Amino acid sequence: MTRFTYVIKRSGVKVPFTPNRIMNAIYRAAVAVGGRDKKTAENLTLQVIKYMEKTIPENKIPTVEQIQDATEKILIENGHAKVAKAYILYRDERARMRKQRELQTICPSTNIPWAKIWQVLDWTASHDLHSIKHYKNRLENNELQRIVSESEMFYEEDIKLSAHEICERRNNLRIVLISGPSSSGKTTTTIKIGQILKQMGISLVALNVDNYFFDLEKHPKDEFGDYDFETPQALDLSLINRHLSELIKGKEVYIPFYDFKEGKRGHKQTKMQIGENDIILIDSLHGLYPPMTEDVAPEKKFKLYLEPLLQMKDSKGQYIRWTDIRLMRRMLRDAAHRGYDPERTLTHWHYVRSGEMRNIIPNNVHADFIINSAMPYELSIYKSRLFDSFKDWSEKFKKDPLRKDAYTRSKRIYEMLSEIPALEDDSFVPGDSVIREFIGGSSLEYH
Repeated sequence: MTRFTYVIKRSGVKVPFTPNRIMNAIYRAAVAVGGRDKKTAENLTLQVIKYMEKTIPENKIPTVEQIQDATEKILIENGHAKVAKAYILYRDERARMRKQRELQTICPSTNIPWAKIWQVLDWTASHDLHSIKHYKNRLENNELQRIVSESEMFYEEDIKLSAHEICERRNNLRIVLISGPSSSGKTTTTIKIGQILKQMGISLVALNVDNYFFDLEKHPKDEFGDYDFETPQALDLSLINRHLSELIKGKEVYIPFYDFKEGKRGHKQTKMQIGENDIILIDSLHGLYPPMTEDVAPEKKFKLYLEPLLQMKDSKGQYIRWTDIRLMRRMLRDAAHRGYDPERTLTHWHYVRSGEMRNIIPNNVHADFIINSAMPYELSIYKSRLFDSFKDWSEKFKKDPLRKDAYTRSKRIYEMLSEIPALEDDSFVPGDSVIREFIGGSSLEYH
């Protein structure tokens, strides 16, 4: 127990004081440097609170900065220098991200693949799809099927070009890495590239890195108690590297099996070995994260990055955000395949987004090829399925200081979808479209 009941956030808002948030932050920093001792994190948290009770007057409510300062001090005094450094770096990174958001209207982001963006922007402008207004005009002119055909063809062209680049490097390549933030369409893209390469006589052998997760009890949590599957530290990176190195040398390895129902890496293993003409395929959020394949020579890897890079403006002249497209995609997929309520996906998205900005999106600079998976028409499908929910969420979370992120996203998406024409019947969507990965009814076999 502690005498603290509230904490003052940077925005000045007063929210309940939750000791678990301190413990989770300490444990997350420990995981970043290879530690997974929750008991130690709990003990350190008690010391942080005790120190705060000694140094903060009884009539004062602690601030976030005071809690973080106390945490750094206790970590260092207890000999956890590496954990303290990871904690400080994470704190500094969050500060830089806040500053970047303030300056993003002045300074262009280094996380954006500008060359690809210009290509997509040119395509949307030449097809009258660069604004919601122009998109609506084309729909009113009964051009839906043409929009679908043009959009799918643009995506398929990226698929073909990337497959041909892989083929040109086939003599040196041993691994193809397909990466991108959540709900970018990696599964569909992987299948399509594999089909083309098979016609070229190249065999892709999939390595599912999800089997390399640490046991759930060793995963860090966020402030709401959600387990963090979005961080690369949730994976046994050293074992992945060792297995990749041995596979490339033609050796036989035993791949672990992760039981998501139990949250444990079980004793079951699968034997794996690749032939001289085989290429290992890794479809992963963190495929471009350098430590994932640091033991593999650069010339042996082909790195592909995927994201829905839609270039369409609303009536206010603001571009529709890619993260909002992916959030809606994930809501539909989570509801269909995981039994998650869309609200759960929304309230967890702040954590997904934080992990992406740290460990996924900045790594697109390492990609050999970038694919745009956005379909302008997909917004109309999502409106028919999610519009009312976003309206409700924008009201529900309006005055909840702990759900500021959920409120901001729901309000923004609700306003954007208000301008989008709804399409109830999705029968016009091709069976092998990347959109089918999220709305269902695909003609492709997903494993």
